[in-house]
Amino acid sequence: MTWHEDWRGIATAQKKSVEQLALESLRLLFDPMRSPAAVLRAIRELPHPSAAAVDDLEAAIMAARLPVGEQGAFDVPARE
Repeated sequence: MTWHEDWRGIATAQKKSVEQLALESLRLLFDPMRSPAAVLRAIRELPHPSAAAVDDLEAAIMAARLPVGEQGAFDVPARE
């Protein structure tokens, strides 16, 4: 199946022409609201977590830690 056949199938499923589908794809590609700068700006606008929230997260991470074993994954136990 060629790329043109793929696009034709997608366009048919969306009840559009291949040209309409291509134009919409190009518009999305150059949409300033979807640019990396827009994503970075949105992330920077998020509220910072409170100190209590950070403490809760650190406590949850500490509680979920597993103990470290001395034996490696490929070590064979010593025979006596």
